[in-house]
Amino acid sequence: MENYFADKQRYDGGMQYSRCGRSGVLLPQVSLGFWHNFGGVDPYERSREITHYAFDHGITHFDLANNYGPPYGSAEETMGRLMDDDFRPYRDELFIATKAGYDMWPGPYGNWGSRKYLMASLDQSLRRMHLDYVDLFYSHRYDPATPLEETLQALVDIVRSGKALYVGISRWPLEATRFAFSYLKERDVPCLIYQGRLNMLDREPQESGILDLCREQGVGFISFSPLAQGLLTDRYLNCVSTADGNINGIPEDSRMSKGKFLRPEMLTDEVLEKIRRWNAVASDRGETLAEMALAWILQQQGVTSVLVGASSVQQLQKNLKCVGAQPFDSPL
Repeated sequence: MENYFADKQRYDGGMQYSRCGRSGVLLPQVSLGFWHNFGGVDPYERSREITHYAFDHGITHFDLANNYGPPYGSAEETMGRLMDDDFRPYRDELFIATKAGYDMWPGPYGNWGSRKYLMASLDQSLRRMHLDYVDLFYSHRYDPATPLEETLQALVDIVRSGKALYVGISRWPLEATRFAFSYLKERDVPCLIYQGRLNMLDREPQESGILDLCREQGVGFISFSPLAQGLLTDRYLNCVSTADGNINGIPEDSRMSKGKFLRPEMLTDEVLEKIRRWNAVASDRGETLAEMALAWILQQQGVTSVLVGASSVQQLQKNLKCVGAQPFDSPL
């Protein structure tokens, strides 16, 4: 295994950094997500290549969660190997996030938002990633059954314990988010960032008021699923819906063909019409649909960064083209 030495020009290659709300943290406009492609079923050398390329091009923020893989926990284990093999000398240049909130282990204490689950999960995550602390720890989802005070106080105490420098929340509804921002701020552990799904097909954070609230309260916002699981790429432009409700032309190696996170019924006539129209706009801008979709997110008010996944260096290279893209002449 060759030793890794980061590119000395890694901060001079065009990556732009945005301030995360009213904090001292600057995040790269493109951050690397470990949801797919970094698990135990994926080739480790490919994970090394992707993360090397990312860091060499100014991506300092790696986003994980306890159950990313597959199998659960294995993306964090990959991160641990990467730390030992490559990134230990650069730890202070990295901003590493993990989360807990979805199912992780059997029984009543391996899911949702209890203090016991959040505390135990973070301890496990640190062991898997071979870290003393994470830069950012999230409550991964809103728990309607656990008192908000319990979940939020756990986040406060996690920061005070030194196991995380900052905390964030992901996919909480508006009023619970408003309460969370207030609770955390009153205890001198302000929420750093909100992670939500924002893309050209799903604008819920804008429509619900989440983005406006983040801007008002000085909280950053990072978008996951920016390409709508691949719908906002050129992979499905040639698909055709049939009279019996089926979809012809789905690529055999696509995420939709596997049907787990992206199902054929999501590719409606309305969606097909939108992505074809947007693809024409992207072509006029000299961009691919995916490049334009990422650029669109970054140009929405209140957005700090966009999380991209990557199954290859080439894919990540293309995604980075969204940084510094030309402004949009009219709303899409």
